Amino acid sequence: MRAGKPPDAAELRRRAEQRLRGVTQPPRVPPETQRLLHELQVHQIELELQNEELRASRALVEAGLVRYTDLYDFSPVGYFTLERDGAIVQTNLTGARLLGVERARLAGRRFGAFVAAADLPAFDAFLQQAFTLQPHPACELRLDGEGRPPLIVQVEATLAADGQACHAVVTDITARAQAEVRLQVAASVFTHAREGIIISSPAGTILEVNAAFTRITGYSRDEALGRDPRMLNSGVQGPEFYAAMATALARDGQWTGEIWNRRKNGQVYAESTTISAVRDADGRTRNYVTLFTDITTMKAHQQQLEHIAHYDALTNLPNRVLLADRLQQAMLQCQRHDRALAVAYLDLDGFKAVNDRHGHNTGDELLITLAHRMKAALREGDTLARIGGDEFVAVLVDLETVQDCTPVLVRLLQAAAAPATLGDAVLHVSASIGVTLYPQDAADADQLMRHADQAMYQAKQAGKNRYHLFDVVQDVALQSRHESLEHIRRALAQHEFVLYYQPKINMRTGVVIGAEALIRWQHPERGLLLPAAFLPIIEDHPISIELGKWVVATALAQMSAWHAAGQDIPVSVNIGAHQLQQEEFVPQLTALLLAHPDVHHRFLELEVLETSALEDMAHVSEVMHACHALGVRFALDDFGTGYSSLTYLKRLPAELLKIDQSFVRGMIDDADDRAIVEGVIGLVRAFHREVIAEGVETAAHGELLLALGCDLAQGNGIARPMPAAELPAWVASWHRAWPARRCAAH
Repeated sequence: MRAGKPPDAAELRRRAEQRLRGVTQPPRVPPETQRLLHELQVHQIELELQNEELRASRALVEAGLVRYTDLYDFSPVGYFTLERDGAIVQTNLTGARLLGVERARLAGRRFGAFVAAADLPAFDAFLQQAFTLQPHPACELRLDGEGRPPLIVQVEATLAADGQACHAVVTDITARAQAEVRLQVAASVFTHAREGIIISSPAGTILEVNAAFTRITGYSRDEALGRDPRMLNSGVQGPEFYAAMATALARDGQWTGEIWNRRKNGQVYAESTTISAVRDADGRTRNYVTLFTDITTMKAHQQQLEHIAHYDALTNLPNRVLLADRLQQAMLQCQRHDRALAVAYLDLDGFKAVNDRHGHNTGDELLITLAHRMKAALREGDTLARIGGDEFVAVLVDLETVQDCTPVLVRLLQAAAAPATLGDAVLHVSASIGVTLYPQDAADADQLMRHADQAMYQAKQAGKNRYHLFDVVQDVALQSRHESLEHIRRALAQHEFVLYYQPKINMRTGVVIGAEALIRWQHPERGLLLPAAFLPIIEDHPISIELGKWVVATALAQMSAWHAAGQDIPVSVNIGAHQLQQEEFVPQLTALLLAHPDVHHRFLELEVLETSALEDMAHVSEVMHACHALGVRFALDDFGTGYSSLTYLKRLPAELLKIDQSFVRGMIDDADDRAIVEGVIGLVRAFHREVIAEGVETAAHGELLLALGCDLAQGNGIARPMPAAELPAWVASWHRAWPARRCAAH
């Protein structure tokens, strides 16, 4: 098939003559006839050549038409011919697909029928422009097609030659529009994010920052671009810190932590930072994105909470919590370096008379003055703590001999006994000090404190204003401990122990929320003995674990009996730290719970005692979480007495904290006790826990607790511990027994 214009007559004649030369001529005929015959043959060949040219041209046209149809129908854009009213005259297959309708059903339908209602005014204006000879009008529309999701399209139009129609090109820009929206959202997030954002090159050059960066650091965008993020370094962290950061980024592609940086004005601030590497498909780092938040206020608040939790509010000396921690650390150092330490328990002589005569404010001023003096009497590394009232404890470290602590003890006595002039009054007090030495006194931290306390009372009995050393060898308690353990072991075997139950109430709502199981020893000769008469003897002894198992089993059996009688009463049980850390604790508790399937697991609460003895925090936390998974609740008992710590609040799953009764009982008359109660309630709120106060003796205690935000309480003013058989009846009538009914409506 040839392409091009058809040949003219001369060309056809030439080609016909050329083809005729190869044709056999007829026998000789007259010249005229021969001429006519020749012309006839030439004309016939010309006709055949014309037919061939026509067939070739038709085939070429048909092929072009097919190509045009393919290009038209399968173009990536939709083609429409529209009349002035928007009626569709013609469209290609792509246009029909954009509208979601078969092409055969589109003829005569208006294009505007497929345009979203909100975009119809724009489409009408577009048509008007197309038919008023404005050059190539264009607009963006949303199409609500039949049988397919809405699309965003761009429409361009040109007026047809006859002026009665326009040709519109419709392009699907949905993906592009969505991408633009995503870019706009990303840009908005970048601009308006509260976190500071830095985008930097692999070499560390700052490429872009957001507005929060400027707000936090004080550097404008122009001041930051092209510089290194190290411009913010404060010098608080050393080179090893940034080396570790670079190692983590290279290894993990991310680093998260806290950094102290410096603002433009020179102020050092804390930020929580995450740096992430942005990598391409080949794993090459293209950028680093740094997100950071100013946490200076949070750090200050955290430090404030830590200070409240670890320091005495009046004297600013370490409290019981910090003292316990420092004593533990000092004992470890003694073991490592073969040194000794002394625990000195100091109680002021005559301080009550100062309070009674001059008032609590003067007494507080005297405590502050003496605290400063006694602290100055210590050596570097020693610790002086106030543990309540007029009682102090000093930990004297790094001693080689017993005599090394003598000069410090003498200075403490002198500091306490020196006159103190406060206003017009000259006040005189003294101190009695009890001292025990570690490791000669091979006890744990709590026992060291008790031994020093015992020695302090001996110093008072000997005439006050002196110190007394605890004698480990002659200690009567140690000598009789073995005998006492045997008595307790026999009592357990002969079922002499019983459980009493003290109710716990919500003073605001009047609801009885449960009861605490309290062990008693029904001694055959001495009568009913309270826990203080026997529990200290078995502390850290295997028999304490056996007795603890008995308490849990007995409490569950009693809860089952109450359930059978139609009354479900939650019960809390005290668990010693030694018992809690046993490997078999969780399996044993699981078995006991399975033995009483009618008892709801959530009705059992374990009160953790002696939390300062929880040396293996990770294991204890694991055990408590395992029990928590069984549905059992936890409480931290005696909170505020030296067994409390923010570490326990953070890591142990205890829903409830119990304020120690010593502070609750004294909070009405003692500002320090009230401050401790308020502090504990504040900590509980900060850590989103519940709090209950024990030791509520009077209606005044209940009213003050409610005012401070503590609704839950127990104590003798509500109900004394009672046998299990009496508790259901008390629950039914407890309002008649509680004189502070007005507390419930406070």
